[in-house]
Amino acid sequence: MNELEVAKAKAAAAYNAAADYFDHPVSSFWHRFGRETVDRVDLRPGECVLDVCCGSGGSALPAAERVGPKGRVIAVDLAERLIALAASKAQSKGLDTIEFRVADMLALGYPDDAFDAVICVFGVFFVPDMTAAVRELWRMVRPGGRLAITTWGPNLFEPANGAFWSAIRQERPDLYRGFNPWDRISQPTGLREMLAEAGVSGADIVAEAGRHPLQSPDDWWAIAMGSGYRGTLAQLDPQTFSRVRETNLSLLRASGATSIETNVLYAVAAKEISPM
Repeated sequence: MNELEVAKAKAAAAYNAAADYFDHPVSSFWHRFGRETVDRVDLRPGECVLDVCCGSGGSALPAAERVGPKGRVIAVDLAERLIALAASKAQSKGLDTIEFRVADMLALGYPDDAFDAVICVFGVFFVPDMTAAVRELWRMVRPGGRLAITTWGPNLFEPANGAFWSAIRQERPDLYRGFNPWDRISQPTGLREMLAEAGVSGADIVAEAGRHPLQSPDDWWAIAMGSGYRGTLAQLDPQTFSRVRETNLSLLRASGATSIETNVLYAVAAKEISPM
């Protein structure tokens, strides 16, 4: 497999594994940030929306509520188990205007200018070439439409993240990761530069600092189990898994942390309407 295929396979495997914890109450931030993204896009009734890397519906469900019965939302993700979660929630809410697809956001087959809004929340960094991914998403935005990219800011999930990778390095140094794929775009300057390389100019970028409460270190472990960390944990044998968990939580207890950082960048760009 080439680099892109390997990245897609890893992302799908990690989040299919994480599906059993993805909607755990302690991970409520997925839906909070998804709804906030939708608010910033200012969707209107009757609009057609594409939501890529949709997860379990954090942005797709509020988008469908906004566009109403005359609108349409197409929600796409590589992880079929997350798509199943999202579809179940949509059914329970009576949102029958969402079409769910297990598919690659780089090969959807939609024509140019197909959507009033294209949304990608915490997903663009899973593609090795983020610029190419944004260029493809931008292609599908109609003139006058909007593109929304939401990504992580600096120090994600600290101090729990650092404790996690310290525990991994202690047990399996071959799995240790010294950087995150979103590091390049975790500051407004880097995100703006990447968008410009993709042909997207004039984006409104907002950096929002935040913290997510932890009632106990066990809350953090549920977050790790329901997120991309699961891809690393899935590679551990049961004994190593137990040791990593205990080391991670012991380090977190020693820090006295009662919250983790959840800093976010929101970028919304409108595509100009060409003069007649």
